[in-house]
Amino acid sequence: MAGIYIHIPFCKSRCKYCDFFSTTHLEKQHSYVDALLTEWKDRQHEIKAPIQTIYIGGGTPSTLPVEYLRNIVATIDNDLSRLQLRGMNIEITLEANPGDITLDKAKAWSDLGINRLSIGIQSFDDQLLTIIGRRHNAEQARNAIAIAQAAGFKNISIDLMYALPGQTMQQWQYDVAQAIQLGVQHISSYGLIYEDGTVLTTLLEHGVIDAIDEDLELEMYDYLVEQLTANGFIHYEVSNFAQEGRESKHNSSYWNDIPYLGMGAGAHSYNGHQRQWNVSNLDSYIEQALAHNLQPEIETLTEEQHRTEKVMLGLRTNQGISLSMVNNQVAEKFIQQGLLVQQNEQLIATTKGYHILNRIIEELL
Repeated sequence: MAGIYIHIPFCKSRCKYCDFFSTTHLEKQHSYVDALLTEWKDRQHEIKAPIQTIYIGGGTPSTLPVEYLRNIVATIDNDLSRLQLRGMNIEITLEANPGDITLDKAKAWSDLGINRLSIGIQSFDDQLLTIIGRRHNAEQARNAIAIAQAAGFKNISIDLMYALPGQTMQQWQYDVAQAIQLGVQHISSYGLIYEDGTVLTTLLEHGVIDAIDEDLELEMYDYLVEQLTANGFIHYEVSNFAQEGRESKHNSSYWNDIPYLGMGAGAHSYNGHQRQWNVSNLDSYIEQALAHNLQPEIETLTEEQHRTEKVMLGLRTNQGISLSMVNNQVAEKFIQQGLLVQQNEQLIATTKGYHILNRIIEELL
């Protein structure tokens, strides 16, 4: 088991595009942390190999008071050391909102052993930030990165979003240029998806906003790839770019079919042949965990499901998949079309192939 994922569902406000499990009931943070650490005590026996990564995601984990984070990180870190299950050079990531980052907080996070920050920037355009419901502005975004750097963080990731309502190519070019100039080590970038039940989807359905043209979205993606790779970033996964050696170890374990333990409300775990996930309800999770009575849903993967997932996840990365896993005649067709390339016995998607990756995978299988 390579990593531990810890879900912190609390947000000061909900973004208009978000369909992750989250809550604005910050008054329940203390009870939630107690429940989380109870789950940890009850499930740490599931760990069979040294832990290489801890990822604290959300929600907005940076809303947690430092003492709560200290309790979580110190308890888990000490137990891993006691059990001789703490990997060398462990990567500990905290997701943070730019508006939560102060120099004192950033230094405190670093003192806890957190050595990687993932900052949810999304855009450096105030108008677009307002449209998608972010609670920070562009100046706070730039300042947050500078503060994290001043606090000593040398592994900073930022999130950028494109294909936002009304977004122009010029706005996107500015966002990409800003990201490069600010000297971060990792960039995750995703095209907006209008998920069911979100505010943006409702606005779209009522004609209040318009989705941008699909061709423009592809143009934005190609521009991102071109600019980041030209500036020293390795395009190591469809939506992820890193300076050499700064790839996300934690997320890479997902794409490489490596087991992980997920804790918290709505968190998913994977042991190599089964997936399980906790209830996505704050009060139910707290009640179940404190009673030592978690009731996760469990899915056992068939061999065919496992193979399909390995192909789907592997083709998202620059490592690709073994040619032996798929229909070689179909693979050759896509190679001739410039959508896939073969390197030794590995099959790897091109940037052009990433445009229609789901269709490629469907035909390969």
